[in-house]
Amino acid sequence: MLNFHPNRAFRRDYDRLFRKDPLAANALLLMAELADEHGQVRLGPCPERDLRDLLMTRFDDCRAYQLSGGSPK
Repeated sequence: MLNFHPNRAFRRDYDRLFRKDPLAANALLLMAELADEHGQVRLGPCPERDLRDLLMTRFDDCRAYQLSGGSPK
């Protein structure tokens, strides 16, 4: 697995999405962390359940701001 380091554009997109829907923003972050070097994410036969389980495992609070540096202003 690759180490994911969000750039300024990703942070801006994450912040914008977080203001509208924190859960969706964290799903985006999770997908970015899971993506391979080609940007592809492989999930099992039930991707919705897999994504839910991964979100619950990865984040203590799926609706909390997850990027380092604190929440957007």
